[in-house]
Amino acid sequence: MPELPEVEVTRQGLLPYLSQQSIVGALVRTPRLRHEIPAGLQARLAGLRVDAILRRGKYLLFDCQSAFGGGWLLLHLGMSGSLRLVPPDTPAGKHDHVDLVFAQTVLRLRDPRRFGALLWHEGAQVESHHVLAGLGIEPLSDGFNGDWLYSATRIRRAPIKPLLMDARLVVGIGNIYAAESLYQAGISPLRKANRISRERYHVLADAIRATLAAAIAAGGSTVRDYVHSDGGAGCFQLSCAVYGRAGESCPSCTRPVRAIRQAGRSTFYCPHCQR
Repeated sequence: MPELPEVEVTRQGLLPYLSQQSIVGALVRTPRLRHEIPAGLQARLAGLRVDAILRRGKYLLFDCQSAFGGGWLLLHLGMSGSLRLVPPDTPAGKHDHVDLVFAQTVLRLRDPRRFGALLWHEGAQVESHHVLAGLGIEPLSDGFNGDWLYSATRIRRAPIKPLLMDARLVVGIGNIYAAESLYQAGISPLRKANRISRERYHVLADAIRATLAAAIAAGGSTVRDYVHSDGGAGCFQLSCAVYGRAGESCPSCTRPVRAIRQAGRSTFYCPHCQR
């Protein structure tokens, strides 16, 4: 599933081509993805200018405006979605569900599993949209640090790794990035959140920020379907210390990396280095 780094890489890749560009038209080939696509979206978008492309968690937010007002197009890539910039005459494939047509290019949404979302929010206050209102803190924001993590987890007895992946607490930290951050911080994914000290949370917050920044610099992680807007693949997964390396040697102590299941997801860690 595309997580924060993949969505941020997508956002950065689209900006040079779509910022301040007008939408000529839109083509919707399916009535719904995870949610129904808003009726009349094509007519609503035609003639609007993309003033900005922002990110909130794993949602891309297109600020679409005109002299007569506008709104926000909210896009989520789901489990298998990707956005590509293609020439206007490029034939659509089986899983190419939505096109946003610009003068020189087409932004095409491909989503084989149809777990993505395309929504519309009228007006300026996009944070009030129901899919965004309950989201937690951004891990790359100034407010995210060890003190915040320590305070937010005082009554949380759940293991730390599933909590890091809970978007109601912190947005965008997927399975790969939670595992790698905990390894870098030397914290066991099994440790209860309220049994981690303030000092160790400072180390963890720094590890999370560093891991996400490294993933963005590497173009994200391509495990299955995710590709960049130019069709390229991310390569962060090639440098993982523990994720996907069950039975292999830990880079620090050479003991075997262990794999377990937590909250229905695979967890990889070193029992010797992570306490």
